[in-house]
Amino acid sequence: MTIYDFKVKNNKGEEISLADYKGKVLLVVNTATKCGLTPQYEALEKLYEKYKDKGLEILDFPCNQFLEQAPGSDEEISTFCTMNYGTKFPRFAKINVNGPETAPLFTWLKEEAPKARETEETKAFEEKVKGMVHFDEESAIKWNFGKFLIDREGNVKDRFAPAYKPEDLGQEIEKLL
Repeated sequence: MTIYDFKVKNNKGEEISLADYKGKVLLVVNTATKCGLTPQYEALEKLYEKYKDKGLEILDFPCNQFLEQAPGSDEEISTFCTMNYGTKFPRFAKINVNGPETAPLFTWLKEEAPKARETEETKAFEEKVKGMVHFDEESAIKWNFGKFLIDREGNVKDRFAPAYKPEDLGQEIEKLL
C-alpha cells in the first residue's frame, strides 16, 4: 500500500485520488488557523515556492481536534490561509487525525511512521500542550502541524513533530527530490 491508494475530499468537497500526485515528493500536514503554530503556514509556503518546480507538493489537511483551533468552513479556512499567508499549495477538507473517526489516510500515515522526529524545541512544545488534548493511541499526532514526508513512490519516509520548523525540512526534501 502507498499514499496513492487513498482518496480524500478537497476543500470544495470533491473526491480526489492521491494517485494524482504520483511521482511527486509530498509533505502531508495537519493544520489549524487559530493555533500558536499557525505562522508555520508562512514557512510552508516558502518551502513550496522553493521546491514545487522540482516536484514537491504540500498537502494541507485542516484539523479541528486540538482545542477547536481550526474553526470555520473549508472555504473560510482556505480564504484565511490565502489572505494571511499567501498559500498556494493544495488544501483539503477538514478531517480527524486521531481517535475513532481518524481519516483512513492518517491511520495509514501513523502506522507507517508511528513516532515523530523531535528536537529539544519540539519536546518542550509537547510538554507545554501535554494534557490539553489526549488521545490513547501511542502513535497519535500530538498537535496541529504534524508533518509526514512521502517519497516519489508514495512511501512514508519520515514524520516530524508539530513544532518541528518547516524551514528545517529543506535537506530532507532535497534528498527525495
